[in-house]
Amino acid sequence: MVVLKEQKYHLYLSDDEYSRVFQSLIRLKNSLIAQGRYTDGVDDVLCKVLSAKKRKVKIQYI
Repeated sequence: MVVLKEQKYHLYLSDDEYSRVFQSLIRLKNSLIAQGRYTDGVDDVLCKVLSAKKRKVKIQYI
């Protein structure tokens, strides 16, 4: 039996990008509810976005 290690990804968002991602996920969830479809996947992603640690990163422009 081979066990593969799950890869982790890091996504760094500005406050504006974070807000857009959050609003888009809520719009998608509302659309799925209106269609009578399951929202479990969107709920999982929303929980991950909301519980993500916020970190300040310096950006250097070259």
